[in-house]
Amino acid sequence: MPNYDIKIEVSTDYLIDQSTPEASRFVFAYHVKIINEGKSKAQLISRHWIITDGNDKVQEVKGSGVIGLQPQIESGSHFEYSSGAVLDTQVGVMQGSYQMLGEDGEQFDVEIPIFKLAVPNMVH
Repeated sequence: MPNYDIKIEVSTDYLIDQSTPEASRFVFAYHVKIINEGKSKAQLISRHWIITDGNDKVQEVKGSGVIGLQPQIESGSHFEYSSGAVLDTQVGVMQGSYQMLGEDGEQFDVEIPIFKLAVPNMVH
């Protein structure tokens, strides 16, 4: 019987050199580590992101895999990647889920906990 236990860790960076605050364009990088703490391997099939800026404008992003890949994550291993988001405000949040395929053919979702995108030294 397969055992799935996938953990998600996220860190973020504000990309000042790609942002144009006077045009309300704030660019952020996010770095994701997907850790397989279960006993069975699993493959990341697709993603679903919900991105909300400081004006409560919501963007939804759905797609196959991440950064053009559908990585197979072995038990006890991890997969890391970086991507980005552009907001109209200095602060926002992201959350979502990954759709995974277990080695037994079972599909399951892994929740991506909410995390903040914020220009450094912003108080919210």
